[in-house]
Amino acid sequence: MSSIVSTIPSVQLFTDGACIGNPGPGGWAFILKHPVTGRSKEGSGGEHDTTNNRMEISAVISGLAALKSPSQVELFSDSQYVVNAINEWMAKWKRFGWKKSKNRKDQIINVDLWRRLDNLLQVHTVTARWVKGHIGHVENERCDVLAVAAADQIAKMPKPPKPAAAVATENSGSLFNAPEP
Repeated sequence: MSSIVSTIPSVQLFTDGACIGNPGPGGWAFILKHPVTGRSKEGSGGEHDTTNNRMEISAVISGLAALKSPSQVELFSDSQYVVNAINEWMAKWKRFGWKKSKNRKDQIINVDLWRRLDNLLQVHTVTARWVKGHIGHVENERCDVLAVAAADQIAKMPKPPKPAAAVATENSGSLFNAPEP
């Protein structure tokens, strides 16, 4: 019997989100590290009119999306919301149709992001660990700097125009009737 050596890469993912006001302009950042080769990659971005929690989730999504192949990921986040969701809550939310309980009518907050994250969690094996923020953890501090800078950059940019509301217009003919002679 031959032993099969796993070729799945192991990486570390460090993430953080920031928001100027809550809601307000926000930023997210990640650092991916491949301990075997010592290589690393940083990424950041942001958006207008968002929340800190959305930016924390977006950081994880962006970091996982940056991976080129399925990976074993050790995630470090200072967001207990993100870590608890990945480790405990998401399985229950999915069972209940993305609701906190089966009897709730409304879906969880940020369901769009949780669904995107769930898709990535089907590709990668993720172990989520909470780290206390702002205590000198090198990668967490670097992610904070990048996320705050992204939020600052977004705050200086003009907000994109909101989509025009759809206006119902009366049409002289019906789409379902035969044309008038």
